[in-house]
Amino acid sequence: MTDETPEPGLEARLRRLEEILSALEADELDLERSLALFEEGISHVREAEKTLSQAALRVEEVLAEGVTRPLDAPGKDGE
Repeated sequence: MTDETPEPGLEARLRRLEEILSALEADELDLERSLALFEEGISHVREAEKTLSQAALRVEEVLAEGVTRPLDAPGKDGE
């Protein structure tokens, strides 16, 4: 096994955020655990925002090109 684990996808991040929210709402955690979960949650939110921003840019690029191609297909510059 390598030290490099893949980053969780958007759906996994959202699921984890739901778990964190449920744990925080349960009000059964000590302060340190609550802060740790809060920090983890903020990290997931920031990464999810990046993912969504990148997706929005890709959609804008496709619409600007006026070409309907799969979003995972390489563009005209071979990306």
